Amino acid sequence: MAEHTHVLPDGTTLTHTHSHTETKAVLNRLSRAIGHLESVKRMVADGRDCTEVLIQLAAVRSALNATAKVILKDHIEHCINDAGGGDTQALAKLESAIEQFMG
Repeated sequence: MAEHTHVLPDGTTLTHTHSHTETKAVLNRLSRAIGHLESVKRMVADGRDCTEVLIQLAAVRSALNATAKVILKDHIEHCINDAGGGDTQALAKLESAIEQFMG
């Protein structure tokens, strides 16, 4: 469990603990994506066709995007909602992270 503190615009401080429900699923997804990326690395080392490599890289990117969606959904459900949506700093951090991810 992780403890988080949220500061609301009126200065009220909320501290709560929660556990992300999707941690195990995220770790499993990341492990699969890492394995897939390692196989793409071997494809490149073996001189495989560039189109095959690009297709496999697209699959890895898709898997990472799907993992990011799980993380985002879990964060919104367990961090932002727990703060009551009033923690503008947490919302700003989330907005920044989404913007960087979307790049």
